[in-house]
Amino acid sequence: MKKIRTILALAVVVASLSSCTITMPYAVTEHPIGEKKGVSKTTVLFGVIQFNGNYGIAEAAKKGKIKGPISTVDLRTTSYLGAILFTKELLVTGDAE
Repeated sequence: MKKIRTILALAVVVASLSSCTITMPYAVTEHPIGEKKGVSKTTVLFGVIQFNGNYGIAEAAKKGKIKGPISTVDLRTTSYLGAILFTKELLVTGDAE
């Protein structure tokens, strides 16, 4: 019984220290890829509770000082604590026209 508790405790520790990051294309337009890059970040708990109310493409464009058309949007998702806690980042590219 003690071995089972030890193995379960070890599994919990490993799951809490592990993470996985995936970056996927979200949108592409016909505009040429510009020099400017912007990022909008948020943390999501249990897949429902989002902590950044301004999270989105508009915030990423503002942070990257992109005033012209947006060329690409990528979504980077990192999961922590066995997929209980997520960090999401929208990465946008564009030009400062």
